Amino acid sequence: EPGIKKLIQKVELDYIRDKRLHQLDEALLFSIDEKTNAVNLSEKGRLLLAPDDHEAFVLEDIEDKLARLSSTADLTQEEMLKQRQELEKVYSERSERIHNISQLLKAYSLFEKDVEYVVSEGKVMIVDEFTGRLMPGRRYSDGLHEALEAKEGVRIERESQTLATVTIQNYFRMYEKLAGMTGTAETEADEFYEIYKLDVVVVPTNEPVRRINYDDSIYKTRREKYNAIVDEIAHFHELGRPMLVGTISVEVSEVLSRMLKRRGIT
Repeated sequence: EPGIKKLIQKVELDYIRDKRLHQLDEALLFSIDEKTNAVNLSEKGRLLLAPDDHEAFVLEDIEDKLARLSSTADLTQEEMLKQRQELEKVYSERSERIHNISQLLKAYSLFEKDVEYVVSEGKVMIVDEFTGRLMPGRRYSDGLHEALEAKEGVRIERESQTLATVTIQNYFRMYEKLAGMTGTAETEADEFYEIYKLDVVVVPTNEPVRRINYDDSIYKTRREKYNAIVDEIAHFHELGRPMLVGTISVEVSEVLSRMLKRRGIT
């Protein structure tokens, strides 16, 4: 019967589709490790980039090679120095090549334009992940910024080098005297004492605190959370009470702004 025949054909198509789910339509050239935020070339990827050199992405133990070279008795000092320089040159070139390709893969696969960075006036500018604001003058290190510039086809600036680093905690400890004022110090009092040996003193408010601290509200999805925020804003807007809404990024602010405009709240 036509109905049964159609059903059988549908089942066959579904079966074939399910069997193909694990198959790749394109060659797997690299993989992304989300835990380490790293990109790794596959064997096919390495062969594609260096078909004539199977050792192009293999870094041998140079210390072991140099040690064996030093123990070779039938070489003159000049010959030994020459071979040592050749070994170091090959290792340096190969290491730099691997690093550059790794950074290019990161730039193309892990960094999205207008999310992690923007292109403005022919320059790649970093976007702060917490505020969504541009960070002019800041550059990614280890050749990553140059890889992004190559990706976007803008002028590639000179690579910046980090000569020294220090944690914020150790940097502040260089001062002879430390003091500060903030509205959130009391909750971090233990950390201030543990790191800086500083006590936190609470300054009483001029007027009694009328604020009521309610329990946190947890939602399964962002959509539910944003809808609840907009509902609460709309409720107090009808009462004529202004509200200050703080978000962690410009992107979230724009989402809430659009939702409020759809409700007629500007």
